[in-house]
Amino acid sequence: MVDTDTMMPIGTRMPRIVRVGIVIGEPLDFSRYEGMENDRYILRSVTDEIMVALQRLGEQEYDDVYASTVKDRLPARRG
Repeated sequence: MVDTDTMMPIGTRMPRIVRVGIVIGEPLDFSRYEGMENDRYILRSVTDEIMVALQRLGEQEYDDVYASTVKDRLPARRG
């Protein structure tokens, strides 16, 4: 989704009425992992592949850090 930051900027309580866009990418094929659903390394590989595809669609910089880690760092920066 694009332009969601104009719909509801950080710190607002009510969304604005704006047109939000959507970008649809090429389908991802994970058939090569069939039967390996319980392997955590396979799951991580699939997750990484999805994240890279999303990053390319959104033209954003990919930071290989879990959101919980980033949230833990935020109070330290504010203080």
